[in-house]
Amino acid sequence: MLLPLLSALVSLGVAAQREFAVRGMVISVNRPARTFTASIDSIANYMRAMTMPFEVRSAADLERLRPGAIVEFTLVVSEQSSYAQNVRVVRYESVEQDPFTASRLTLLNDIVRGSAVKQVAVGEEVADFTLTDQKGQRVRLSDFGGKLLAVNFIYTTCPLPNFCLRLANNFNVLRKRFHRELGRDLVLLTITFDPTHDTPEVLDKYARQWSADTAKWHFLTGPAAEIQRVCDMFGVRAYANEGLLDHSLHTVLIDRKRKLAANIEGNQFTATQLGDLVQSLLR
Repeated sequence: MLLPLLSALVSLGVAAQREFAVRGMVISVNRPARTFTASIDSIANYMRAMTMPFEVRSAADLERLRPGAIVEFTLVVSEQSSYAQNVRVVRYESVEQDPFTASRLTLLNDIVRGSAVKQVAVGEEVADFTLTDQKGQRVRLSDFGGKLLAVNFIYTTCPLPNFCLRLANNFNVLRKRFHRELGRDLVLLTITFDPTHDTPEVLDKYARQWSADTAKWHFLTGPAAEIQRVCDMFGVRAYANEGLLDHSLHTVLIDRKRKLAANIEGNQFTATQLGDLVQSLLR
């Protein structure tokens, strides 16, 4: 009976649903309309990588979504409609050397240091800070009022290409994509969490390999205590381990009103997806 029924439905223009596994970065969320917009990876044999809105049938699918979140979900498609279901935020668990080191040392570090700096939540104003760029110039966060800031955290001797180097390359892609907006509406800040080694001179050499214009892309260092404070503000963790650093990965976007717009953890997104999120915040 099943085959004749399916044939009858098709003959009436009611095609069977298809389901696709999708992964991407959330760009925006519209809870009243039960939709979210995401920059998604390509779907084999169906859709190229693109940014588009997705409807959900259950409000629960939107509960944990925020701009910058990496998500996986099932896209259900019929002839008349499509929607996302089983939307899941993908947590980034790994650090460079040992995926369990950061959580253990974070707890120890907070106990030793006492009251840690409160991490800034999305939507909260980011406290001002002052660091030194690759040209030895003092740079304050408040110097960039009215501009969108993209901030990442690296150390120049990081040996693995899919960690600090990837984050720096993501910003190099932004540099090229937003060359007209850079300096005027968008500024890039790359902060080292290894200030002992990464002096302004070292950062200047590192910046030159990315053709970074110091007026538009600042590579920042400073006193260890101030670097630690800034890292704590965004949940960035870095610990010495046999000559290298165990560290987390964070890319941060601060809006024109100096409020935290996104704090993206990990490296499980493309430079294009990051650029799509930047584009949405520039509008």
